[in-house]
Amino acid sequence: MSVDKFMHDSLFNKNNGYYMKKTPFGKNGDFITSPNISIIFSEIICIWIISFWKKQKKPEKINLIELGAGNGDMMYQILNSSINFKDFYNSCNFYIYEKSPHLTTIQKKRLNNFNVKWIKNFNQINKGINLFISNEFIDVFPIKQLIKIKNKWYERYIDIKNKKFLRKKINIKNVKKKYSFVDIKNQNFIEFSPQLFSLLRKISNKINISNGGMLIIDYAYNKKKMVNTLQSVKDHKKISIFDKIGDADISYVPNFNQIKKMAHKLDLKVSGQITQGEFLKKMGILKRAEIISENLNFLKKADLYYRIKRLIDPKFMGKLFKVLFLTNKKISFNIGFK
Repeated sequence: MSVDKFMHDSLFNKNNGYYMKKTPFGKNGDFITSPNISIIFSEIICIWIISFWKKQKKPEKINLIELGAGNGDMMYQILNSSINFKDFYNSCNFYIYEKSPHLTTIQKKRLNNFNVKWIKNFNQINKGINLFISNEFIDVFPIKQLIKIKNKWYERYIDIKNKKFLRKKINIKNVKKKYSFVDIKNQNFIEFSPQLFSLLRKISNKINISNGGMLIIDYAYNKKKMVNTLQSVKDHKKISIFDKIGDADISYVPNFNQIKKMAHKLDLKVSGQITQGEFLKKMGILKRAEIISENLNFLKKADLYYRIKRLIDPKFMGKLFKVLFLTNKKISFNIGFK
């Protein structure tokens, strides 16, 4: 089967898909996301959201849509923090776009004291400015993999039974015609997600009619030369993608150059791009940590700063994780990026 079908079945099969039955987040899961590391991360995102709302002259209605909310940690803290900003809180409709019924159940339990609406379709969103938040969401979208060998292009396929990759010859011109954002120049290996482009098209439609935007936070790379990034993770360790199928997370590392090309095709503009570490520092994470730590004992203070270090240090998540802000062409907003 093709790589994208393999990923989809492994992750989202209704009966055996990883995200349909597992709670992969946190110390006892398979990986940890930024909201799991420190609530300050989500507080900073909340402040950024409110800053965006203020810059748009405090519209009466704004829709905040988190894409794939995991265990609900980030949305919980955004809601908990935004209560302190009553004008914003009363203006905001909070949504979660979630594919997994299993994770939806966990999120609803976590957020049962708040007014949040779960949606499967963007047409369920009310009128108003639409702001989409994506944290470690796009990296699990099923991808196609193309490889160039002796000036001929092939699509990679997976033989699960024999645990090996196969390839099938393709006409690269047809691929380029169908997916115009795919750059084949000077490439020997290409990854792209038709499903992600399809979703971005739907998001762009909502953004372009509403003066909205999409904040993307993910581990990513910017190099023009694409590489094979397909990976599987179990118990915080990388394993073969042929092992623990349905019980391990399978993802790829998004190429932000390609995401920006997708955005351009969808009439969106890049309003900001930066590393996660620099974004959080520009948004005042160190000052926030200083305020919180004033009344903490030594051990709790040390733990707080270690968690902050994991988020911003280039040796940890600070450089590998990047932040990209896509908007319609009318928006002028660069807080956190300049």
